[in-house]
Amino acid sequence: MRIRFLAGLLLGVVTGFTTANAQGPRPVAPGPPMGWNSWDAYGLTITEEQFRANVAVLANALKPYGWRYAVIDEGWFMVNPSDSPKPSTSGMLIDEYGRYIPATGRFPSSAGGRGFEQIGKEVHAAGLKFGIHIVRGIPRMAVLANTPVEGSSFHAVDVADQTDACSWDPTNWGIKDTPAGQAYYDSLIHQFAGWGVDLLKVDCISDHPYKVDEIKMLRRAIDKAGRPMVLSLSPGPTNLSHAAEVGELAQMWRMSDDIWDVWHSGKEFPQGIESQFARTAAWAKYTKPGNWPDADMLPLGELRPAAGWGKPRTTRLTPDEQKTQMTLWSMARSPLILGANLTMLDAFTTTLLVNRDLIRIDQRSTASREVSHEGNLVAWTADLPTREKALALFNVGDTPMTVDVDFAKYGLGKQKYMVRDVWEGRPHGRVSELHAVVIPPHACVLWMLRQGPGAPGEDLLGE
Repeated sequence: MRIRFLAGLLLGVVTGFTTANAQGPRPVAPGPPMGWNSWDAYGLTITEEQFRANVAVLANALKPYGWRYAVIDEGWFMVNPSDSPKPSTSGMLIDEYGRYIPATGRFPSSAGGRGFEQIGKEVHAAGLKFGIHIVRGIPRMAVLANTPVEGSSFHAVDVADQTDACSWDPTNWGIKDTPAGQAYYDSLIHQFAGWGVDLLKVDCISDHPYKVDEIKMLRRAIDKAGRPMVLSLSPGPTNLSHAAEVGELAQMWRMSDDIWDVWHSGKEFPQGIESQFARTAAWAKYTKPGNWPDADMLPLGELRPAAGWGKPRTTRLTPDEQKTQMTLWSMARSPLILGANLTMLDAFTTTLLVNRDLIRIDQRSTASREVSHEGNLVAWTADLPTREKALALFNVGDTPMTVDVDFAKYGLGKQKYMVRDVWEGRPHGRVSELHAVVIPPHACVLWMLRQGPGAPGEDLLGE
């Protein structure tokens, strides 16, 4: 395969399967996808060696609990990713058909036109699923070179809408909603299917702005490719008015912009954990097999050696805030995509990720919903298929609170339940209420409530 290395050129230019509803009883993503993404810990800089090291931990330590996706995020085609967003020096690789290919210096197994084929095979051999990130559109350098579109008579200039650019990414042009545009996306997805891609995260498409024409082209291309592929739309906030449409076209869509390791939203990190309470409550009714509104990644553990936003660091979330994020995401049935450097997992972070009750709630609950929001006290409930219910209480305020808990107040009836604290593992016996429950600031309590005798179900975790 003929490969073009085009560094500096761009600067001059700048001055399948069907969706859940059509698929019957087994959609592409029957439960919220769980896995790991390179962005929070590596930013643009992930290498093949680093990816393999994280995959090994994912397979050996976390796969038994349902964590299955291993995703290479943005920048895998950049020769010098530390120079981004300077297209003149970051250097990017495209193939003869105008499609990005992995930077061979960072991903040696991609040499000879193999792309991510070898990595995809190794991920699958480990019993995991493989994902990659792209920004919507066609490389501007492909347009400048007017590369042909594989399997068609079109060229890049026929494909590109050179009036449409992502506001924060200088690498691509948007794609016209024409046969030429569809042919390019068909070619792109054909390439990814050959690499064994199971999840495709597409950026600058769900908001900033909402590009439904390109989402539809991607959907058609995935359906043609004949390979099951989770389509994940990013970033948000996806407008609630698009819920039905994105549910027909994708399996995951972001409900917010990037969430980082802060509680309160601020200037440096606009989206904090607190901001997700209202969003998860609004999107909860749209969760169903094959449709998973996405509260974004889990910025836990070590966000290094090159965090995707901010300086490399240990997560700034307190232990209570980390438990709150995991609990809210699980009660809302959001995808669980971990951002930590898995090679640096500590004992506390691991306990967050291997809590079977929490994972069962995320993967198998129904009727998950916010049932009360009074002052700083937020309550969620969920039903489990094992004669259990889950009740979570969150203190979103900055001071401790002490509450008496009557289960009937939260729609759980007046009967007594066998109650167990999920995070502490402590049983409370058969009760209908709890008294003087202390909830620290930004913390939560999560209980499993069993209606009758018997052990909790050991139903399948993940897909």
